[in-house]
Amino acid sequence: MTSPYAQHGFRVGFDWGPVGAEVVAGHLVAVVDVLSFTTAVTVAADLGIDVYPYRWRDETAVAYASQYDAHLAVGRSEAGPGDVSLSPVTIRQATGVTRLVLPSPNGSTVAQQLSDSGATVIAVSLRNRLAAAQWASQRLAADPSLKVVAIAAGERWRDGSLRPAVEDLWGAGGFLSALDTDDLSPEARAAVAAYDAVADELPTLLHDCAGGRELTQYGYPEDVRIAAEVDQSLSVPVLKDGKLSASI
Repeated sequence: MTSPYAQHGFRVGFDWGPVGAEVVAGHLVAVVDVLSFTTAVTVAADLGIDVYPYRWRDETAVAYASQYDAHLAVGRSEAGPGDVSLSPVTIRQATGVTRLVLPSPNGSTVAQQLSDSGATVIAVSLRNRLAAAQWASQRLAADPSLKVVAIAAGERWRDGSLRPAVEDLWGAGGFLSALDTDDLSPEARAAVAAYDAVADELPTLLHDCAGGRELTQYGYPEDVRIAAEVDQSLSVPVLKDGKLSASI
């Protein structure tokens, strides 16, 4: 029996976090983590940097980075001059980096989780939502059986539970709204409606939402500004062989 949560029968679906990514399967899955994993990935892709998603920043991450001869991102608060972290600012300023292991408890975790699912996984943010939608629409048109799913990564409360992050809802909705199909699940339609309601007020609302205020309070307002570069990236980072690289 098909799960009632799988959004079966629609070409386009939407859900939240690692559990949603497992339950709502798609042939093409857009992972959305606006503040800041997928924004950082699009900035890296614009610069020709391959990103290896990884769940944890620990000793296993050191070994993982060594395996691919990649630079391991440090924690945002640990970054000094010349260091690269999850902060898109540090990636934009990086020199000599071509491969980057980028740990993140949300977007990176979902992307790595999906790496063995058989789905085509792409990184989507507000910066590349239109380019990614155009890329996905070409594949929808070529294959009538294809299902596209957007997964909003969300954040975590202190108890580990999912905190739905409105910026990820907007990013997913912005991507879904630009797809060349109207066969959307009710959940996907709700995400589109959320984006449409604020599209004319971005980037102001991105700075004013909880995630934007959090980063600003911690001293990273420039990260929010970069995340609000709506439609300014043409890169579509695709996950293949463990790394997210810009699709040509």
